[in-house]
Amino acid sequence: MTEKLKEHEQIELSREKVRQILRFQGILTPRKRRASKHRSRRERRLAEGMMLQVDGSPHDWLQGRGPRLCLIGAIDDATGKVVGAFFTEAESSWGYLRLFSEIFKRHGLPQSIYSDRHSVFWTDREPTIEEQLINKRPLTEVGRALDELGVTLILAGSPQAKGRIERLWGTFQDRLVSELRLAKADTVEKAQAVLDRYRPEHNRKFLKPAQAKPAWRKASSQQINQALCFKEKRTVANDNTVTFDGVIFQIPKNYPPRSYAHKRIDVHVLLDGAVQFFYQQEKIAAFDSKKTHAFGLYRKNKKREGFRYGPISNQSTPYHQLSP
Repeated sequence: MTEKLKEHEQIELSREKVRQILRFQGILTPRKRRASKHRSRRERRLAEGMMLQVDGSPHDWLQGRGPRLCLIGAIDDATGKVVGAFFTEAESSWGYLRLFSEIFKRHGLPQSIYSDRHSVFWTDREPTIEEQLINKRPLTEVGRALDELGVTLILAGSPQAKGRIERLWGTFQDRLVSELRLAKADTVEKAQAVLDRYRPEHNRKFLKPAQAKPAWRKASSQQINQALCFKEKRTVANDNTVTFDGVIFQIPKNYPPRSYAHKRIDVHVLLDGAVQFFYQQEKIAAFDSKKTHAFGLYRKNKKREGFRYGPISNQSTPYHQLSP
C-alpha cells in the first residue's frame, strides 16, 4: 500500500505509519501470523565425547578496534564444555579442519558432530560417476574427512536445533566481548590470547556433570593429519611434473628408477600448507610449507584462491617450480 500511495497519490508514508492508521480504523492485515511450532527440548548426550556441536559466529568482537572476525568453536553436548575455539576471518573448510585437528589430538575422536547446513558441511551437487557406482552421496572436504575418521556428521534442521552452541555465542558476545574490551585487543592475535585465557574460566563456571564415562576414541596424529586435509586428484605429465593451482611440482627420482607419467595420483594439502603426493596409497613426494608458500596456494591471476586451502592472506603467489 505504501508503494501505491506514493505512486498514485504522491503521499509518502512509512510502512509502520500506514499499519498504525489501518489498525486505528479497524482494518487488520489479511495475512495471518504463523503459529509458533511446538518444539521439544532434546536431552543431552550422556557422556563427554558422544557429540560435539560446532558453529561459527561472525561478529564485531573487537567493537571497531580491529577487523571483524568470526569465532569458530565446538561445545560438548553432554557437559557444555567448550572443547575448542579460535578466531578467524570467516567460516571455511580450513577453519573447521583446523578446529577438529586441535580437538581430536587433545581429546580424541567424538562419536558425532552436530552442525548446521553451511556449505562447509553440506553440498547439493550431483554425484560423480564414481560416487554413483558405489552408491555414495556427495561429501564436502570436511564431510569426507570426518567420514574417514569414522565420525558421524549430523546436520541440524534449524538454528533452534543446535540451541546449546547458539546460547554459547550469546554468552560470549556478552562476557568475552567485555574481556576483549578490557584487554584493549585490536588484532586477531591479541583476541586469541584473551580467548585462550577466558575459555578455562568459562568452562569452570558453566560445566555440567556427565552421566557416563567419556566416549572419546583414540587416534594417532598421523591418522588425523592424513584425514583432516584437502584431497585432490591430478594426472602426472610426461616429465614427471604435477601442476596444482598454478604451481609446478617435480616428482623426485627414486630408486629403483620409476616413472609416474600419465598416472593418476592423489594430492594432499595439509593444514600447515605442506603438499604430499600419493600413488596407490604410497607417498611418492612431499613438499614442506616453505616451498609451497605456507598456508595457501594461489592462482596466477593473484586472486585469493588460497582461502580454500588456508586462512585469508594478502600475499600473492607467483609461479614457482618446486622440488623437494
